[in-house]
Amino acid sequence: MFTFTQPLIKETNVFSRLPDEYRRSDKKNAWSLANRGGAPVHSFLEGPVFDSRENLYVTDIPYGRIFKITPAGEWSLVAEYDGEPNGMKFYDDKTLVIADYKNGLLLLDVDSGQVSTLLDRRNTERFKGINDLVFDSAGNLYFTDQGQTGLHDPTGRVYRLSLDGRLDCLLSNAPSPNGLVLSTDEEVLFVAMTRGNCVWRVPLMRDGSVSKVGQFFTSYGPSGPDGLAMDESGRLIVCNPGLGVGWVLNQKGEPEEVLKSVAGASLTNIAFGGANRSTAYFTESVTGTVLYTKMSAPGCKLYMAI
Repeated sequence: MFTFTQPLIKETNVFSRLPDEYRRSDKKNAWSLANRGGAPVHSFLEGPVFDSRENLYVTDIPYGRIFKITPAGEWSLVAEYDGEPNGMKFYDDKTLVIADYKNGLLLLDVDSGQVSTLLDRRNTERFKGINDLVFDSAGNLYFTDQGQTGLHDPTGRVYRLSLDGRLDCLLSNAPSPNGLVLSTDEEVLFVAMTRGNCVWRVPLMRDGSVSKVGQFFTSYGPSGPDGLAMDESGRLIVCNPGLGVGWVLNQKGEPEEVLKSVAGASLTNIAFGGANRSTAYFTESVTGTVLYTKMSAPGCKLYMAI
């Protein structure tokens, strides 16, 4: 007889919030008009990632800013430029790759704050709007091209950029592809489909193609899955803005834990940090807050290109 175990409900804690000196309220912000109904926004935090010294970096999409947060919770502005930065991962020890909705794939030198272009077009065609990215152990970069796609226009794309510059389109029929992460054995790519309110499971074939793509998890509510992470036990953590929770899913797609935001419902992305990567940190974007909670399994190591 089938039995379903109720997931453990855990509340997060506040790690740090964006200082008032960095909060803005530009009512004519173009990003806010397209994505927040024109409401004034002081910030919209995303893209959390740790460096080797346990500093946490986050993006601020509408104002083109990258912040560094020390282990003590102190904020500093690393870069500000004409862009809309979303997901980030380290290319090497001092260089971030930024998934920028406005400009494509960018590189940021975290010491100087200098921003340069990695890839802004494919065969002279602009991307719809890049959202998030992840490296595999060989240095291949997987990224989502979300734009304004959704159930009305399921033409979002998922790409793989190889170290030699080859760009493969793995998916072109995705309804709002957002966060993505690899399985522990790197044989499966999981992709959050925000407007489809689900997560797709994308098997990666040995010839470089994908096959038998399926729906791994289905959520509900006004805004679907966003940022994703994987822990070393093979559990998938799914940030779900709109509900203000992080789903911790076992390998069957069943929720084992539900991590609840204590600072707003827009829980957008996740990064593992702390001793042995045993703590999950989340961006709560609307309130400009970073949350955390201790986890029962450490997060998987993030790879770089080199």
